[in-house]
Amino acid sequence: MAWSFETSQPLYLQIADRLRAEIIRGRYAPGDRMPSVRDLAYEAAVNPNTMQRAVGELERDALIVTRGTSGRFITEDTGVLTAARSRYLTELTEHFFTRIRMLGVSEAEIAQYLQAHLKEERQHGTDSHMQESNQGI
Repeated sequence: MAWSFETSQPLYLQIADRLRAEIIRGRYAPGDRMPSVRDLAYEAAVNPNTMQRAVGELERDALIVTRGTSGRFITEDTGVLTAARSRYLTELTEHFFTRIRMLGVSEAEIAQYLQAHLKEERQHGTDSHMQESNQGI
């Protein structure tokens, strides 16, 4: 099934963001061989050149390393993975607070909504929610 994308930012950055999230959440474990650019492009229903550009972003971030003719692999450097996770969570949090402040929501309201959402997550289980949310990453 083709991945879904938005028009708010370049396609290759959205793809890089999705792959980054999949690496951070463990879909690809440290040391795992990445699928080929062609296979990833087919899965996402995008041009291989676009996928190559996205993978290049992850190589620049050192999340993916190239091992000669063996292919691309997820870094085994846990420091790089931990730092990437921290940066990703910080970016999401900053984006959330920027958007919520635009609405003039108070800290108390934010806390109330977060607590209600977390309660709902616990009641419904996180597995089905994770699958749904990851499709739109």
